[in-house]
Amino acid sequence: MSEEVSSIGAGDREKDSGKAALLRRLLKHSSLLRLAQRFGISRLLGLCLFLPLLALRVWDPAPLETLRLKTFDLYQLVQPRQPAMEPVVIVDVDEESLAEVGQWPWPRTTVARMIDRLREAGVVATAFDMVFAEPDRSSPAAYADALTGVAPEVKEALRSLPANDEVFARAIRNSRLVLGQAAYHRRRDGDDAASLPKVPLAVLGKDPKPYLFHFRGLVRNTPVVDAAASSRAVFSLVPERDGIVRRVPAFIVADGRILPGLSVELLRIATGGNAFAIKTDDAGVRSFVVAGVEVPTDRNGRLWVHYAKTRPHLYVSAKDVLAGSVAPERLAGKLVLIGTSAAGLLDIKATPLQEDIPGVEVHAQVLEMILGSQLLLRPNYALGAELVIFAVVALSFIALVPVLGALLTMLLGAVVAAGLLVASWLLYTGEGVLIDVAYPALGSLAVFGLLVFINYLREEQLRAQVRSAFRQYLSPDLVDQLAKDPELLVLGGVRRDMTVLFSDVRDFTSISESMQQQPQRLGRLMNRLLTPLSAQILNHKGTIDKYMGDAVMAFWNAPIPDEEHACNACRAALGMRQEIELLNAELAEEAKAKGSMAIRLDVGIGLNSGSCVVGNMGSEQRFDYTVMGDTVNLASRAEGQCKTYGAQIIIGQAAATEVGPRMTYVELDIVRVKGKSEPQRIFALLGPAELSEDEEVRRTIAAVGDLLTAYRGRYWEVALRMIETLEQRSLERLNLPFFLDLYRQRIEDFQANPPPPDWDGVYTATTK
Repeated sequence: MSEEVSSIGAGDREKDSGKAALLRRLLKHSSLLRLAQRFGISRLLGLCLFLPLLALRVWDPAPLETLRLKTFDLYQLVQPRQPAMEPVVIVDVDEESLAEVGQWPWPRTTVARMIDRLREAGVVATAFDMVFAEPDRSSPAAYADALTGVAPEVKEALRSLPANDEVFARAIRNSRLVLGQAAYHRRRDGDDAASLPKVPLAVLGKDPKPYLFHFRGLVRNTPVVDAAASSRAVFSLVPERDGIVRRVPAFIVADGRILPGLSVELLRIATGGNAFAIKTDDAGVRSFVVAGVEVPTDRNGRLWVHYAKTRPHLYVSAKDVLAGSVAPERLAGKLVLIGTSAAGLLDIKATPLQEDIPGVEVHAQVLEMILGSQLLLRPNYALGAELVIFAVVALSFIALVPVLGALLTMLLGAVVAAGLLVASWLLYTGEGVLIDVAYPALGSLAVFGLLVFINYLREEQLRAQVRSAFRQYLSPDLVDQLAKDPELLVLGGVRRDMTVLFSDVRDFTSISESMQQQPQRLGRLMNRLLTPLSAQILNHKGTIDKYMGDAVMAFWNAPIPDEEHACNACRAALGMRQEIELLNAELAEEAKAKGSMAIRLDVGIGLNSGSCVVGNMGSEQRFDYTVMGDTVNLASRAEGQCKTYGAQIIIGQAAATEVGPRMTYVELDIVRVKGKSEPQRIFALLGPAELSEDEEVRRTIAAVGDLLTAYRGRYWEVALRMIETLEQRSLERLNLPFFLDLYRQRIEDFQANPPPPDWDGVYTATTK
């Protein structure tokens, strides 16, 4: 019997062996088998999971978007924006105002009185986060029509009075004011966006309309009111799927017209009303420009709102404005948004930080973050970056997990997970850039889990280690690859403290006109000038940004870090002045040899220090490594004031603070430069610190300081005596005659026409 069993078993084994051999022959030439043998079953299955996950991220269904947005919410909850400035005041039609003044809507005469109060307080501009869509039913004529049993002459007297809407319109015309409009899901009779005055708008790149939010119509203000406003804008907010307002449209399309959002239009009107520019590329809207500042958006033209915690002191009750009990300095120089926090008026919104804030505060926070350069950005390349992150991490796991032990895989994954999360956090806190790591992490974890599960089946004895490694999902080389991958760093920049320099040839127009018949000679002259100037910049660790005809722009501390950037910029400026004198001497000798009149070149130089954004800026077709920011504008304005004060080199207050005693400089004035509301001290750079060792120089600098103190204190006679004393000095390097004549003229003008009582000694520049 045992032999029988043995025989049967042998037969079964022989049969199974034959089936296995047949199966091997069938698969011998199979490409799948060859790929599996070469690549590994686990890697092949990992790729089969990776590709659908990659496609899922491109599709981006609602749950994935919600996961991403909640991750960004967490960032803001952990570290909300700390306001750099508070340029906005919210006039709040709150519950107390409704209780005191009456239910909404108030008579338009009451609202007109509120606008007049704001104008008298010195606000820069005002915007309504509300719409006045219907005529005021409390107007005298409407009231007369509603009265019964009243003498006809009384009714006629009422009808002869101006309508409330006309009173309101008159107040609007006297103010710099933006009227709010509401986007509407369907067209309304009489509300034709094409009849609106055109918003000045330039489009750089593709047509932005396909990317912007579209609405069929608008809820507009009544015509009398609408015609009186400086401008109109849409205040409608578009919450996300979960009802939270994270992004605010900078522009929308209504009835085929591009219309601005309330915040950006108020900013445009407040800064002079110049045209907007919208920049688009193949990915959608990239940014817009207002008041010379480029503001990044998402592809749909929306601003990511970088929220700060609600601050009650930003609010002023409407009843207090009407009563005139608000201190003028509380409103002077501010942008004012008029809105409501009253629950019954249904303008309460949810944000990542709070479940219920007035919608008007969202607009206020947008203005704060733009003016404070505290922008939040999810760039158009974010999807590509996240796909690359996912691909790098997942493919690294596919390559490494099958050959690494569980413990080593776990350790590598832990390090990379921490690195990825820290990098994402630092991008948010340092640059205001939102890059999603949630999906790359979860997708890579899924791939990693599949690989670990296959290894688990293969090596059951390592189950515990594999379970531990299963929770790790990041590639150890991720940060280095992102930093080295140029495809992810084509556009954009970083913020750092820098020093910016501008130089410009004085009276260049006259020089060029004198050589208009000899353009080659003019070109050679500019080359002889710009070559040594450029050498001084480069020799002192500067970067030349661009040449603008006869002008040069340069900056320090990028791309190579320079802790002495302000001092090096000052040394370069002083060296440039020496080169100009040498060139003028050469030109004089050449002219003397030819018996002609010598051309004398004079160059004004301005520089300032501060926070800037530096990096590759421009379009996908062409971009430059350049610097942007308020510091750049102030440096340019400083150069422009050289002619006003007869100075050769003017440095701003921040640059003077940065160099401290390492340079010799003298204060010139406190100036409110064109385009800026905040005054800045400016100084004439005289030379290195060693110059101040000269007793005569120290005495002269101190005397100039005393002159400025007397001037700002309105001690006109004292100041004139100081000018006479200073005129006896012979320090040509200070160019005192020009400087003293300037202040003598100012003082004589003030003696004839005294300044107002609130004069603060600041000179407002009228030219750039």
